[in-house]
Parts: sequence; C-alpha cells; structure tokens
Amino acid sequence: MAYDIVVLGGGSGGYACALRAAELGKSVALIEKDKIGGTCLHRGCIPTKALLHSAEVADETRESESFGVKARFEGIDVPGVHSFKDKIITRAWKGVQGLLKSAGVTIVEGEGRLIGPNRIQAGSEVIEGRSIVLATGSAPKSLPGLQIDGERVITSEHTLTMERVPASIIVLGGGVIGVELASVYRSFGAEVTIVEALPHLLPAEEESSSKLLERAFRRRGIKYELGVFFDSAKITDTGVIVTLANGKTFDAEQLLVAVGRGAVSAGMGFEEQGIQIERGTVVVDKHCQTTVPGVYAIGDLIDTPQLAHAGFAEGILVAEHIAGLNPPAIDYAGVPRITYSDPEVASVGITSKQAAERGIEIVEQVYDLAGNPKSQILGTAGAVKVLAQKDGPVVGVHMVGRRIGELVTEGQLIYNWEALPAEVAQLIHAHPTQSEAMGEAMLALAGKPLHVHN
Repeated sequence: MAYDIVVLGGGSGGYACALRAAELGKSVALIEKDKIGGTCLHRGCIPTKALLHSAEVADETRESESFGVKARFEGIDVPGVHSFKDKIITRAWKGVQGLLKSAGVTIVEGEGRLIGPNRIQAGSEVIEGRSIVLATGSAPKSLPGLQIDGERVITSEHTLTMERVPASIIVLGGGVIGVELASVYRSFGAEVTIVEALPHLLPAEEESSSKLLERAFRRRGIKYELGVFFDSAKITDTGVIVTLANGKTFDAEQLLVAVGRGAVSAGMGFEEQGIQIERGTVVVDKHCQTTVPGVYAIGDLIDTPQLAHAGFAEGILVAEHIAGLNPPAIDYAGVPRITYSDPEVASVGITSKQAAERGIEIVEQVYDLAGNPKSQILGTAGAVKVLAQKDGPVVGVHMVGRRIGELVTEGQLIYNWEALPAEVAQLIHAHPTQSEAMGEAMLALAGKPLHVHN
C-alpha cells in the first residue's frame, strides 16, 4: 500500500510529524533504525538534563550548610546516576511509542534510504508515500586529524555511559553542548578546561550573557581558553595532551570533543534523487519543502536551530502543510533557547548585535538578580536583559541565572506577540519569584522603575 506520508527518522521532528499527520486523518509510516525518540530522547536533551540535575543535587549537597542543613557529600555514584537517567529515558520512550501506536502510525524498523521521490527502502522492504518527510537527524562532529576512540577522546554521547568521573577533562568547544557538559563534570568533581575558538563561551548568545556565564564559571573553578584554535591532540599512557594554535598545551585524562553536530545526509540517496544539499544540510523553503516536489526535510537535517522543540514545530508544520491547512512559517528568532548549565542561559528574540546589523534602533534594560529575593534564596547571580525597539515592541530577552530557563516562556510570548514594554509592565508578577526580574525590567523600560537602580 502507499501511505499518505512516510517519515524517515523517528526523532523529535519525525515522530511529531507522524503524530500530527495521524491526527489529521492521514495514513502514516514511520521508519526508524534505532529507537523512537532519536538523539533528543536517548543521547541528547533528556539524558544530559538528567545528568545536570544530578550535578545540581551534588552542588546543593556540598553547599547545604549555607542553607542551614547539615549534609555530607561522599561522592558520585556513577551507576546510580545512570540508573536515574535511564529510568527517565525509558519512561518517556514507552510513552512516545504508546502515543504513536494509539494514533495508528505504522512503525517500520530498519535503516531507510531514499530510492525515489516517493519511495524509501528499509532493509528488503520498499515503502511508498504520497509525501516523504526526511528527518534523519544529526551526529557528533569532529575535527580533521582528531580521532575519537571513546576512551581518551570522547564525544557527548560517550559521556552518557561514563564508567567513572575523570580527575580532569578538556572540553573542545564552548557552545551549548560543551558548556552543559563542562558544568556536569565540574559538579561531579573533575578539573575542567574549555577551549573555544571564538571570543566568548556561547558565542551565539548576547555578549553580556556570555560574560556573566564566564564570570560564574571562573567562580566555580572552570577554566577556559577563548579566541584560540585547537591544533592537535596526543594520546599518552595517562591521558591526552592538547596543543592549541598559540602554542599552549594542556593535559587531562580525557578530551571531550563538543564542536557541534552535523546533519546525517551522506549516503542516504538524497542527492541522487535531486535534493539540493549545502554543507551537509538539506535546502528547504519556509514550509520545509525540498527541491523535489512532495519531499520535505525537518529537524537537524536542515539549517535551522538544532533544538528538539524546533524539530517538533517543523514536524507539525509539515504535517499541516501536507494536509492543506496552510500553516504560517516559523519565526526562528521566536524559538526559545536554553543552555542548562549552572547558571542557566536563556534567550528569545534577537541580540543587540543582530539589531545593529539590521539597522534596528533599540533601547535596553538590565535587571540584576542581586535585587531579586527569590534569586537570593536560590543563591544565584545573573541578570535579565530586555531589548526593545525604540518606541516599539520587545525584540529580545536574554537571561542568566540558576533555573532562569523557566522564565523564557514568558519572554517567548512577549516577543512573539510583539508586546510593548508598557503593556507587559501592567501585568502583576507574583512575589517572591524570579519572574519578577522580567517584570522589573519591563517596568523600567516603560519609564516607571520600582526596584531598579541605574
């Protein structure tokens, strides 16, 4: 039989597309070579956040006396950490499988390859679909000449099965993955050094947010080398010696390569069928359609933010577009971004640098969390920075602080509804909460500051 939609890849974008299409009455086949849930559920978002929560508990145990609680930190039970992590993954995995089954989605196990504009081969089976959705995801990238052995030189995926906490580790890459895992390893007791070729950690974020994170990391004893390229790595009997382009050398038990993830597009039959690919990613239009009619691509396979929730949105968008609902295109600046380190970094909208590049005149307001009682209770430093177009709506929200990622949803609503600072300032934020920091920044931008002192 020919399905209405055949989805190749059961990660965040792929299974979201399958679920929404089934809700819309479409017959759907979902092809997955590994486990439904993909990178996010099994090797990315969920397991790393479980590690980060264990790390947070470790830090709070160490700091408990400052909160009037007597507790003793005796170390990290690595098998116990994995047990906690795996329990979360298994529960979510079973839940997704149950959703797909109840929706009537046909799941095909096997490695798929596009062999025609409406055909995918999975093992010995050829599956036809009136529309094809490519959602093959991404895999960790490395650098030329750098060999990943899984022991001394590892990727983010190896951290999820670590047998012990190394005494020291060098993290190559100061983006989201590198920063989060550096935070985990430091909380677990390792000496950590981050190497980042660009001038700041989290270089895609607002520069002031990056500087606040760097300051916090210094206080935590996390070292970093910024603005310098990696040159080489040499494996020794006791670890790895890393040499940078400026001649500096660092040695540690392990080297974690966190230089990003690349789309899984090679050898999949895409180009042979006329699909345009640029630098490994599939080229699509605003509705995620490829250069071949009836074939779509979503998630990490295309050049959009590598975020699970962006993949969910793209999967839903494609399902609705195929169903003729004419959904609006995604404004990727309006997609919230969170780095779950300690402290967290969260943002939505554009940065001040992007505003300048686009010729947008802005006004900005920074509210320091030192003035926020709930942040004081949590023992966190940081800030909320709001950017607004002069005499216009809010165009960016940038935040740093422990648990601050929970505030990004309000920032998302403010940005996407093009709210004016004065409109948000009318809203009453609960006291004492960290959300007051957002309210205080908006009050100040609206010209009626309460607890802001410039």
